[in-house]
Amino acid sequence: MKVRPQLLSLNAYAPGKSSEEVRREYGLDQIVKLASNENPYGSSSLVREAISNIKDFAVYPDGAAAELRKKVAQYVGVNENQLIFSSGLDEMIQIISRALLDEHSNVVLSAGSFSQYRHNAVVQNAEIREVPLKNGRFDLTAMAEQMDEKTQLVWICNPNNPTGTYVTDKELDAFLQVVPPHVLVAMDEAYYEYVTADDYPDTIPLLDRYENLIVMRTFSKAFGLAAFRIGYAIGAPSFIQQLEVVRLPFNTSVLAQTAAVAALKDIDFVESSAAANSRELQKYYEFCRLHNIDFYPSQANFIFMSFPGKKSEAIFQYLLERGYTVRPFPNGIRVTVGTEEQNKELFNILEKMVLVTN
Repeated sequence: MKVRPQLLSLNAYAPGKSSEEVRREYGLDQIVKLASNENPYGSSSLVREAISNIKDFAVYPDGAAAELRKKVAQYVGVNENQLIFSSGLDEMIQIISRALLDEHSNVVLSAGSFSQYRHNAVVQNAEIREVPLKNGRFDLTAMAEQMDEKTQLVWICNPNNPTGTYVTDKELDAFLQVVPPHVLVAMDEAYYEYVTADDYPDTIPLLDRYENLIVMRTFSKAFGLAAFRIGYAIGAPSFIQQLEVVRLPFNTSVLAQTAAVAALKDIDFVESSAAANSRELQKYYEFCRLHNIDFYPSQANFIFMSFPGKKSEAIFQYLLERGYTVRPFPNGIRVTVGTEEQNKELFNILEKMVLVTN
């Protein structure tokens, strides 16, 4: 079989070894996974109760996600026809890329952001214009300079994965003012519920001013529903309707829709998770400053750290052998902020590593 040539340059997403594999390989009693930015506090108890009451698994889910659509519209404060749902934001990225990109177009993105933006652009055979991060942050001025008449799409991950940094409201407003109307600005706000910065953009009102803006959010992070794979995007009704043509029928399951509706009934859980995350993040900052570890202040439920003179793969392996999985990058590691107990133990392990190698 002969696939399209551009696919030969790509690798399938590698999730890494399962916790059970790591436990067996290294003879460990337990594994603490701090690699995928999941909610360490789980999900609302209402979710388990709701899915246990599902009676019929032989019937297709509601393709329009009518009940969930109504609840999300109320939660976000938009009209129901401004919403489209997906199997996590990975599928939403795919939907948007398929709808807009081909070999005659280009996409502007950051070289230091979520890998799936670039991956899907390659699949679509679009030209990719990558702009490096500047001090761990999006360089919107440089990104604006890359746009031309063939630009179809710009990706902004806010807060950014993997650095946790963010674009401010003034920066985004200035950027949107210079983006041509034919270019879609896709804001990936997967970690929106964790944000504490006063100058973080309130993007929903901006949708009334900019029809070429779309905002993506998910239930995978603060809501703790990563296993169900459900996300959504908010945009201009006319454009959302065009994206619906690309969306697969019945792409979100009965389980996912039911879980998300239940989770929206317990915003207290989300807020308590976010508050605990904020408290624990401060402990990471203190630890990093104490041991001269470089880091980016984060608006998400993870922190990006780099250890001067130490390779990230070596740090990853050191932690793995001691029962902690994190995400390595060429210039550092991304660590999900865990519970108080998990973080305390991780600090102990890292402190031993720092003291031994210094």
